[in-house]
Amino acid sequence: MPYFDTASAAPLHPVARQALLAALDEGWADPARLYREGRRARLLLDAAREAAAESVGCRPDELTFTPSGTRAVHSGISGALAGRRRVGRHLVVSAVEHSSVLHSAATHEAQGGSVSEVPVDRTGAVSAPAYADALREDTALACLQSANHEVGTVQPVAAVAELCRAAGVPLLVDAAQSLGREAVPDGWSLLTGSAHKWGGPSGVGLLAVRKGVRFAVQGPADERESGRAAGFENIPAIVAAAASLRAVRAEAAAESVRLRALVDRIRATVAELVPDVEVVGDPVRRLPHLVTFSCLYVDGETLLHELDRAGFSVSSGSSCTSSTLTPSHVLRAMGVLSEGNVRVSLPNGAAEEDVDRFLEVLPRVVAEVRQRLGAPVSAPLEAARAASLVVDALGKRCPIPVIELAKVIGEVPVGGTVTVLSDDEAARLDIPAWCAMREQEYVGEEPADRGSAYVVRRLS
Repeated sequence: MPYFDTASAAPLHPVARQALLAALDEGWADPARLYREGRRARLLLDAAREAAAESVGCRPDELTFTPSGTRAVHSGISGALAGRRRVGRHLVVSAVEHSSVLHSAATHEAQGGSVSEVPVDRTGAVSAPAYADALREDTALACLQSANHEVGTVQPVAAVAELCRAAGVPLLVDAAQSLGREAVPDGWSLLTGSAHKWGGPSGVGLLAVRKGVRFAVQGPADERESGRAAGFENIPAIVAAAASLRAVRAEAAAESVRLRALVDRIRATVAELVPDVEVVGDPVRRLPHLVTFSCLYVDGETLLHELDRAGFSVSSGSSCTSSTLTPSHVLRAMGVLSEGNVRVSLPNGAAEEDVDRFLEVLPRVVAEVRQRLGAPVSAPLEAARAASLVVDALGKRCPIPVIELAKVIGEVPVGGTVTVLSDDEAARLDIPAWCAMREQEYVGEEPADRGSAYVVRRLS
């Protein structure tokens, strides 16, 4: 069964497995002890730190192993903010950061700090000038991901880092998605990563803090990991994580070329074979293995289940998944369609025949899901019968409000309007996205007794 969700977690790399098994026998003792077993464990830990630091591009004494990538982000943000408290309590993040960054920002704001979100364009990228505009005299820290976890867009880290350096503001880069895929540009002050994203074992993150960055560890003091990560180190997992990071980086150049070609094929073929689909993210400045597309008139959770039944493990940022009833904050910030969202992230070694079979299966699966929901085949525009219509979609989840809109838009004349009543938050994103895809005018949102009224004007 092809596994196409490495953006969530990559399969354990063979090198990681070998290193893990070896370290289970050699690295079980307390590395803080001076007896033989402790010294052996310390040697393994130090060697892993040196290997990881070389891969990241920092000094070994700048790198800390944490229990997860999320913990690395939380510790990095809280420590940097506390270390620069005298400068101010202003934090800058992009609107499409990983939830771990946004959760840290929300906590900071709840504790009296201030947060500025830098918007992104329709490809999911921030602009360096917009980021510069968000920096203030009291800015203590700025955060920018190296590449987006949902759509693969690579961020202008080098340009933003230069602007932050000029302003005297440290930049934390969440490199979870790019470590093992691409080199992170220089200029960062703090960097975080997560081993299970590159083929290491879960439960290992890393936090690198450049010398000279003011940093104050939050929480109870601990002697482990220079006081930055409390608790006994999981040495076998750390050794496996460092070994696999070195291995995947050695493979990255050749594998990236191959995976980029496969993703290019998916991007082109999906747009050609699946009607009413939007391929999102930057088509050029993107991670080599990841592609995301959204299908009109499709329930995202049903689509993922049907693809799973067909033998493909993929994920989604859609609002219509079992984990959330609100739209993906990334897709919302980009202003693109959220319904029927599919993220494909290929593992190293992905077979061409698996990609070809996915492209054969996908159009049929999408068509079946649309038929089940009663979606229009091509959203035909019929002869107009009314100057304006109201569609009551209250209590119905997307994509139903959009499907109902598509069914009746042809019943109003050119220049006429359709008002969709909906209390589903996803409609706020999906109806404007539908208008952009179908070349109709989104007039705007108006208050209603329940939910909101979304007004669409027919242009053709």
